Amino acid sequence: MNKRSLKDLLYEQVARIGKAVASPKRLELLELLAQSEKTVEALAAELSIDIKLTSAHLKALKGARLVTSRREGKYMVYQLTGSDVAGLWVMLRQVAEEHLLELRLALDQMVADPARLASVSRKALLEQARRGDVIVIDVRPRAEYEAAHLPFARSMPLVEIKKRLAELPTDKEIVAYCRGPFCLLADEAVVLLAAKGYRIRKILDGVSEWQAAGLPLQSSVEE
Repeated sequence: MNKRSLKDLLYEQVARIGKAVASPKRLELLELLAQSEKTVEALAAELSIDIKLTSAHLKALKGARLVTSRREGKYMVYQLTGSDVAGLWVMLRQVAEEHLLELRLALDQMVADPARLASVSRKALLEQARRGDVIVIDVRPRAEYEAAHLPFARSMPLVEIKKRLAELPTDKEIVAYCRGPFCLLADEAVVLLAAKGYRIRKILDGVSEWQAAGLPLQSSVEE
């Protein structure tokens, strides 16, 4: 093989990754699978598309070795092939935020009330949560919390909050998080708890952002 053919082959292989993620739905699949492994049916429901199309997107990601699958009974369960794939999603999103004005404007619309964003740094939040000065709540589904969550965070899925208000102290600030900057679960939690009189803010980070920053995560297995 001559040098030109070799270089073409090298770039072609890397381009397989680019082709695999060149779809909004596939990027969302990476974000979802960065939270925890999921069945095709669960992913289809999250993406609001049918199972056949979801399977086709997963096949493209699997062809680029970004996801893997296994069968559990009648279900196919998918997961990322490594934490570096979750990091790839975070990096792509951060580059897009840096260079695409349209994305920054869209994100600004999501954060309708900047005052509800916690301004504390990640390490400072970690220390505050360790001391118990703030209560960090993870409003994602419980299975995602069990797979990985921020240290000292409590699992409080959005669908359970109304029934579990008594578990939240009224004399401390509460900080909510979900799947990352594009996730709206934390926003809904902020609105709900603020209406009940709680001091509540959110952070834009999810577990992928936390991990990409080199900070620790916990899982229910470890606990």
